[in-house]
Amino acid sequence: MKIDISEKWLPVYEALSSNVRIKIINLLATEALNIKQLAQELGLSSAIVTMHVKKLEKAGIVHSERKSINGAVQKLCFLDVDSLEIQFPSKQAKTRSYHEFSMPIGHYSNFVVTATCGIATPEKVIGEFDDPRYFLEPDRVNAGILWFTEGYVEYKIPNFLLSVQQPEELEISMELGSEAPGINSNWPSDITFFLNEKKVGQWTSPGDYGNSRGRYTPDWWSLQVGQYGLYKSIRITQDGSYIDGTKVSDTALSSLDIRQKYWTFKIAVLPDSQNVGGVTIFGKGFGNYSRDILFKLYYI
Repeated sequence: MKIDISEKWLPVYEALSSNVRIKIINLLATEALNIKQLAQELGLSSAIVTMHVKKLEKAGIVHSERKSINGAVQKLCFLDVDSLEIQFPSKQAKTRSYHEFSMPIGHYSNFVVTATCGIATPEKVIGEFDDPRYFLEPDRVNAGILWFTEGYVEYKIPNFLLSVQQPEELEISMELGSEAPGINSNWPSDITFFLNEKKVGQWTSPGDYGNSRGRYTPDWWSLQVGQYGLYKSIRITQDGSYIDGTKVSDTALSSLDIRQKYWTFKIAVLPDSQNVGGVTIFGKGFGNYSRDILFKLYYI
C-alpha cells in the first residue's frame, strides 16, 4: 500500500493507532483466522474484536470472506497488505511543474505475447484464456488486467511538453506482478522496460500474488489466479534511471529523444532473461491500487 499525508488516508493511520489492531495484523500475517479465533488469541470478546476488524477493513488492510469449513460457514479474516509506503510532502515536489498523462492498460498500440496469457475488464474475461488473438478484441481498451508469459505490450504516449519548457525528470508508475500457472508468491520474473526503444531498466518481480483478494479486484474474479501486484515507480533523470529509488541503469533523460511528439513505452518479458516468469499488469478495477499507467514529466 502506498499512501501520502492527506485526509484521504486517515482510516489507515487510525487503523494502525491501536496495539490490539497491530496484534491482529501480526496474527493474520501467519494465517487467515475467524473472529472467534482472534478473540481467543487476544483474550478479548468477539464483539470487541469485530469492532477492531471493521476498522482494519475500512482502511483496506484486512478483508473478510465467508467460507465453508467442515460443513460450517465461517467468516475468515485475511491480511491484504504486504508493505506500507508513506510519501511525505517536500518543498521540492510542491514547487515543481509537470505534465501528467494516465494511460489505461488496454490502450497498447502493439503487442507480442505467448501463453499463459489473457485479458479482462472489471466486468468479464475478454475471449478465452491463453489465446493471444483476444488481445486484438476492441473491448481490450476497457481492460483492467492483462498477463502473458513472454513478449511485450507497447504504448504510445502523447508528449505535451512546450518548446520553452526544459525536461528535467520523467516518472512512470504502475502495478505489476509475475505470471505463474495459477498463483505462486515465489515466482521470480525479470520485467524489462523500454522508452523510445531504449532499455531503461529491469525489475525482478518476486511472485504472482494471490494469498488474498486484491483491494479492488472484483468478487467474480477467481481466487486461483493473480489478485494484485506491487506498485513500482520508474524515475528517469539526467544522471540515470531508477526503480523505487535504486539506480538500475545509466540511461539518462537526455539520451531518450524526449522532445518528440509522442513516446513509446514497452513492458516486456524477454525470452533470454534469467527469470522468465511472465508479467501481470493491473489497471483500473483490479489489484490494490486501481490505477492506469501514470506518466509525469517534470520540467523547468
